[in-house]
Amino acid sequence: MLNDVETIDPNGIGVQHAKVSIVMMNDPSKKKVLARLRRIAGQVEGIAHMLEQDRYCVDVLLQIGSARAALGQAGKLVLQAHVETCVSEALVSGKATDRKQKLDELMEVFARYGSLGG
Repeated sequence: MLNDVETIDPNGIGVQHAKVSIVMMNDPSKKKVLARLRRIAGQVEGIAHMLEQDRYCVDVLLQIGSARAALGQAGKLVLQAHVETCVSEALVSGKATDRKQKLDELMEVFARYGSLGG
């Protein structure tokens, strides 16, 4: 599948667009991430109920921390799937432009979300 991908210019000036082939997440990985996100949604709903019931602030904060950690773990699964599909394909494709774009994109992801789950 060809998608228009938007990346930040390395010099910080504007945005670059490129048409790239994107391999989507495989079904087992997608199912794992979706299951986690559904559990997290239930967790967040539970936190909202805690607030409605005027539960102790520290208990609410502990549950928020737990939900954040769960989101971090879901993010790690998405990142792993991305590396195993999109990045891997670009690295073996033989096209230097694809390799550079995926590596630049990966570095941007690490810069923005380097503390996933941490």
